[in-house]
Amino acid sequence: MREQFRLKPISREAIPRAIQKAERYRLINQSWAAESICRDILEIDPENQQVLVMFILALTDQLAEGHGHAMNTVRETLPRISDDYRRAYYTGIALERSGQSVLQRGGMGSGAMAYEAFRDAMTWYERAEAIRPAGNDDSILRWNTCARLISGNAHLAPRAEPTYEPALED
Repeated sequence: MREQFRLKPISREAIPRAIQKAERYRLINQSWAAESICRDILEIDPENQQVLVMFILALTDQLAEGHGHAMNTVRETLPRISDDYRRAYYTGIALERSGQSVLQRGGMGSGAMAYEAFRDAMTWYERAEAIRPAGNDDSILRWNTCARLISGNAHLAPRAEPTYEPALED
């Protein structure tokens, strides 16, 4: 039987310092530690928009390590981002990173799965582009990245539609 711990809450005053720590952990590729810190902050300040974004990024950082289950938490967290532009943009980021992780892992059907993730990301980037703040072309830059990935990789293509061939009766 696993030992269960009662987690200790952080103080509200510690949030700015905890945010700095989480950012540092992401920078040194310890996204699991950043995720944990974000969870602690969100327990105290569940609507902290900066931390919600960092939490999503920390989770999607882990997709390359095979933590596909993280996308469920990402999908649950995205609606909590209150700004329409940021929600659309970070939905695109999450989908693009999901596509990248599928592409890196490879395997049967990975080209089609990655393609679909990139195309979905592009759709969200287009939504973000339509409502972006003046001077912010981040969604265009990400859309172009996805377009180049798809154009530059022959194995990235939509799923082939199965052909139906009726059985011939004797």
